[in-house]
Amino acid sequence: MEFYRRLYVGESVKKVNTVKRKLRTGAGQFSVYLICLANNRDQLEIFHSGLLKQKAFPRKDLCVVGIAGSKEEAYRLVGKILAETLQAGMAGEMKQYLLQSGEDVG
Repeated sequence: MEFYRRLYVGESVKKVNTVKRKLRTGAGQFSVYLICLANNRDQLEIFHSGLLKQKAFPRKDLCVVGIAGSKEEAYRLVGKILAETLQAGMAGEMKQYLLQSGEDVG
């Protein structure tokens, strides 16, 4: 699991480093939603962090670009990413914008 260097974090998420550590170690978290780069042709994926508890879930392939405290907050963060993408002149290419924005994953 990798985290975007300029990680988008929802207002309700406190102690981001603790949340990231828990995500890496597989500790359960009730109100954490992740925004990740899609591994297929889609742009982004939003899912509850509880999915990481499943053994078959591909954790090591994840590139987390955002962490939110609710699904609604995750949608707002995606809206923010979309606005930045449009402002950069890359309409509809959020995944490409994030990959090319100069702020690689780390």
